[in-house]
Amino acid sequence: MRKIYKNLIEMQEESCKIYKNLEIFGTKNQDGHYKWITYGQFQQLVDDMRGGLYKIGVGANDKVGIIARNRTEWAVACYATMGLRAQFVSMYENQFIDDWQYIIENSESKVVFVSNEKIYQSIKHLQKEIPTLKHIVLIEDGDKKLDSGYSYHGLLRIGQEHSVPSQHPDTEELMGLIYTSGTTGRPKGVMLSHGNILSNVHMCPDIVDFVSGDRTFSLLPWAHIFGQTAEVHLLIYMGLSTGFLDNPNTLLEDILKVKPTVLFAVPKVFNRIYEGINSKMNAAPLPVKLLFRTAMELANKKREGGKLPLRAELTLQLAQKTLFKAIRNKFGGRLKYAISGASALNPKIGKFVDNLGIEILEAYGLSETSPLVSSNTIRKRRFGSVGPVANNPYADIRVKIDHSVLGENVQSCEEGEIVVYGPNVMKGYYKLPEETAAVMTADGGFRTGDLGRLDADGFLYVTGRIKEQYKLENGKYVVPNVIEDQYKLSPYIANAFLYGSNKKHNVVLIAVNMLELQKWAKSQHITARGEALLQHHKTQAHYQKEIENFNEFIKHYEQPKKFVLVDEEWTVDNLLVTPTMKLKRQNIYNRYKDILEGLFVEEGEEEI
Repeated sequence: MRKIYKNLIEMQEESCKIYKNLEIFGTKNQDGHYKWITYGQFQQLVDDMRGGLYKIGVGANDKVGIIARNRTEWAVACYATMGLRAQFVSMYENQFIDDWQYIIENSESKVVFVSNEKIYQSIKHLQKEIPTLKHIVLIEDGDKKLDSGYSYHGLLRIGQEHSVPSQHPDTEELMGLIYTSGTTGRPKGVMLSHGNILSNVHMCPDIVDFVSGDRTFSLLPWAHIFGQTAEVHLLIYMGLSTGFLDNPNTLLEDILKVKPTVLFAVPKVFNRIYEGINSKMNAAPLPVKLLFRTAMELANKKREGGKLPLRAELTLQLAQKTLFKAIRNKFGGRLKYAISGASALNPKIGKFVDNLGIEILEAYGLSETSPLVSSNTIRKRRFGSVGPVANNPYADIRVKIDHSVLGENVQSCEEGEIVVYGPNVMKGYYKLPEETAAVMTADGGFRTGDLGRLDADGFLYVTGRIKEQYKLENGKYVVPNVIEDQYKLSPYIANAFLYGSNKKHNVVLIAVNMLELQKWAKSQHITARGEALLQHHKTQAHYQKEIENFNEFIKHYEQPKKFVLVDEEWTVDNLLVTPTMKLKRQNIYNRYKDILEGLFVEEGEEEI
């Protein structure tokens, strides 16, 4: 019988006793090895930091912010803050100073932890501009004295000399604020309680048979609710451990050292795995290539219930014991489960990863739902869905499909807006009562803004975002992000933007993966570079073929009639994507408006 907790501090303190000698966080040091701390050591750090924060004036309902990547100090600051009945506010390292300033000011943060000297120097002036901001705490302090606040290690020393007991918040008290990524405006502070987060944590063991000692590889930013719930709170609840990614360029090297058994990731990660493996198999000797392709086909047939002849079964077993095992060894050799969330996973990719012997489960949720609404489990799984929605005994989460609110926008009689009920639903948006009222129903449901449907067995399917869909001239509706995700499966396409609002048809803007394109160009003996390479007739034909390869999964009226290639990476810095890599659609349109509209002008469909 699993333990049910009233607050995250109670959970953390008991876990640190139960798993005292187990490893919890691993950090890569300068010699390239991972150094691990135990649950017992983590508890001591939390106790010391709690004393330090208390000494500089942090108390109940104060806000403590952090601008840092995933690291041990992040979790220490979080649990030390909550142990004073204060609330934690997380921010991304790759946000702009204006975003940090807005969040610090809006949340009225009293203390802000920052990971490095660069961030410290860029925000220290805010203490003069934001009256509530009393201290900036530098994590990578080099043990030096700071001119505008305390250092991380300095606070630990203060706490060692002035220890204070932890306080246990009520279940409905706020644990913190998660600020949405803001695709169309300022981010909103989602108010989440201890009970909100615990409703997710308590039900997660039903998804995967976690055991204490299981290990993850920390890829998801903890400023995002998926990463925070899965790799901080659930991790502590279950006695898991995680190793931190040191640098994206050393991902494969680091994952071999960490040897995870479970991987939490977004679909983009699995897309890249798919691309990378297929690329290597295409370049492999013919016998290896044939074995791989045959085994993939056989695995798909077997999953669908087909009985394999003896020879086919032996072929599949050979691939599983040799080829697929060798691929799994690239991820450390122990990976059993992968959980995908934050956006839709292509079923083709899910089946591909699953065939390799890594059981992949797709889940669904939002910041406002803590995040989990539904998830496939190791016992109930259906590719293409985000799992069954049922009354879990540990979290009574329910979903309704609201058909009435969408009217003519509904793609089918089964579709509607996904409305979520349960203990996972947020308390509201911080200081935004009107925004809160706009997304909450009279009976306490949260309007997700997502289109979806439930099948006869209670499996939920998410079919797009309501606010992103548009109508073609013929009256048919298009949900662009689903189609864009298909094209991004190509190794030659870094990003895609579908456009066709009130037009006769769609066109697509493609941000090329220049590294892969240049490799292909070299194989084709093309010497052109830059714009000349993009306009080369062979390049144009190559991308036309790439698009057509994915059009089989796209309705005929949705398929773009034209495309245009651009050599620009879409990043947070150029304001084209959010920190969670969602497209800022209006910004992209404004930036490429002339190019996009020009695709129609050339046809005489638009007047100049």
